[in-house]
Amino acid sequence: MHKFLVHKRGDHVGVATSKIGAGERVVGVYMDDDSTVEVVAGGDVPLGHKVAVRECEPGGAVVEYGVQIGKAPDGLSVGDYVHTHNLKSARW
Repeated sequence: MHKFLVHKRGDHVGVATSKIGAGERVVGVYMDDDSTVEVVAGGDVPLGHKVAVRECEPGGAVVEYGVQIGKAPDGLSVGDYVHTHNLKSARW
């Protein structure tokens, strides 16, 4: 059973469809082709929040829905909880 959804292949993040615990190995589903991806959560990810499914270099663009939603000042590792502490919005 999946615990997160990734909107488009190539996105850096998926959205938790249920609470994910730190260290938990979880499966996500790409919504555009129904393929799956597995990650180990680096921290707790609350329902509706983001988990990284691809690495991102420091200062790199973070993509969701196939568009840039922000930048990761310190970069991202697969399984990271992605939120305001490590994502700078593209809007402000």
